This record gives sequence, structure tokens and C-alpha cells, in this order.
Amino acid sequence: MAEMPANRHGVGVFLELRKRLQSGLLIVGKDIAGSPADVGVTGGDSSLCIRTPRGELSPILPPGVSFEEGSCIPTPAGESCGEELHFRLRINVVQSRNEEACDGVMETLRAKETYCFYCQGCMTRLLEDRLFKRVLPLPNGNWNAIVDDWCCHPDPFANNNKLLPRAEDCLLGDTFVLLARDDSCEHTLTQEVSPVGSEDNQDPKKACRRVTLISCKSCSSVLGEAIAPETLKLYITQVVVEPSVGDRKPEASLNRSLFLERTVAARLLELSNSLSTFHFCVQPPDGKAFLLLWLLNSDSIIASASEMCAGGERSINSPALHSPSPRAARALKLLYIACSDTGIQQREWRT
Repeated sequence: MAEMPANRHGVGVFLELRKRLQSGLLIVGKDIAGSPADVGVTGGDSSLCIRTPRGELSPILPPGVSFEEGSCIPTPAGESCGEELHFRLRINVVQSRNEEACDGVMETLRAKETYCFYCQGCMTRLLEDRLFKRVLPLPNGNWNAIVDDWCCHPDPFANNNKLLPRAEDCLLGDTFVLLARDDSCEHTLTQEVSPVGSEDNQDPKKACRRVTLISCKSCSSVLGEAIAPETLKLYITQVVVEPSVGDRKPEASLNRSLFLERTVAARLLELSNSLSTFHFCVQPPDGKAFLLLWLLNSDSIIASASEMCAGGERSINSPALHSPSPRAARALKLLYIACSDTGIQQREWRT
């Protein structure tokens, strides 16, 4: 479990549950409750009630998760901390087959079904009623090096041949999909040749190259690349894919940061489960490492409520709990290192 910062402004109440460990951590700010005796925790199926002198907090737990009555006890860590009270508790978890299901682009696409592709920025329909006879994953995990080391036959891609989709194919990469271009693309997409990498790069092995970027004609957001005259490479962080059902209109576009968060989290979870790897590298098109990620755990459930100054009988020094019924959300806990040109690396715990 990640180390919690010792000095956080306005901690309020923070709850983290671990489904695999069937345990949890509860942190309450001392300006919400002065001592462990001021905090009471009760609950039932998929519910939890945290009582403090400043109010009640009732997080809504996911289905199948329940609090074990009488298991909440204070810990020595809270006694030694000047601003927080720490408690440990136990939970009961009923496993569900569908609990690992994700709703990302990769998990949505299926063969012999019809889909529409939308620009995530403006929700303009980019590709309409695309029926795929085949939806196939592309090789990953540095597979080309494995071919050189372990296979006796020559590398079929030594001449820079590319795996390209046929007219009714959809090829899935780690962070993109490959589709065949059709006539409708002329009305919704634009393309422009753009340099990738530094023009004055001193490393001859990393010379500047040019790619053909694909953009939305309505809002000019970059959606992907044209890796061949008749092939589109669409980034999963830029498009929304939905089944084509009658005249149904797509839901309103999610907040950009929330969409990215959900999309990246879904891919990290899927790749860690399928490849048994827990370290990842985020790279822009020039291939230079931008962010290094380590997936610490994927079974966390978190809920929190900040404190706010309330009027009426309470003074400015007597905060009340904010957001009385937050929904406990599933979260991935990551350790990341931001790669910078100056060589300074930033290390942080983030959830």
C-alpha cells in the first residue's frame, strides 16, 4: 500500500479498501475528530457509515463489498501523527465474474458487429456503420527481437513491411487501432504531414522523421496517423467507439481528463493481466520516454470527503464534512517517474 503523505491540508476523511487483502485504511483529520473515541464505523451490504462530531459520511461501496462489524480499530500510526487519526478495518468480498470488465475501446470491439467512431473532443461522427469480419490483436512485447533470437526462419518484416488491415479488418495495438480507410473519411478527416522529433537532433540514429497526422475536420483534434495511403491508425485516447444501434445518439463527451484517466487505466489493467507485466513506459510519437509507470495494485477502492468551513453555529475553526454520500470508486495505484531533459526525475505516489 502506498505511503500516505504526512502533511496534507484539509485531510477530512479518506478511505482505502483492498479487495484482495480484505482490509482497509481509514484516515480522519483531527479537526474532524479529536480522538479515536469520536469516530464510529458501522455498515452493511455495500454501505458504510462513518460518524464523527462534525457529521456523518456514508460511502456507497461496490456490489459484493461489505464492512465487517466491529473490525475498525485505531492504529499506532495515528497516535504518532499530529494531524490525523488512522484506523484499520476488515471487509468481506463476494467475487463477481464481471468485476474485472472494462469499457475501453479495446474491450468494446468485437467481430461481426457494427460500430461508429466519434471524435472524443467534439463527438463528431467520424466513421459510420463499420462492420468488421475480423478483430485481431497485433503482436506486442518486443516481439520482433524474440523472432530474431528464437526463430530459425528469416524475419518477414526485415524490409520494413507492415501488418496492414484489409477492408473489413480491425487490428488492435496496445494504444491504437488500425482500420482500412473508406470514402466517408474525406468528409470527416483531414491529414497533414508533420515532423516528429527534433530537427537539430545530434544523434544520427534518431533523425527527425515525418508522419502524416489525421485530424478531425470539425475541431482539428489530432486523432492518429495515416501509416499507409489506405490505412488509418487511430489513438484510443482520441476516439470513442460505440455499437451502431438504430438512430441512437452517443452520450455527451466526457471531461477530457476523466476520459484519459479511464482509458489509460483500462489499458494498464488489461495489459498487466494479459502480459503479467507491471511496468510501463509512456512515449510520444518520437519514441522518447515521457513517463515511467509501475502498477502497484489494482484492487483498491477509495472514497474521500474534504472539509469545508461552515456557517451558522460552527466557527471557522470547526469544519464540517463535505459530500455526505460519496461513491467509493475503484482505483489503480501507481508509482511514476517523470522523465525530463535535465535528468531530474520526479518520484511520486499517485492513485
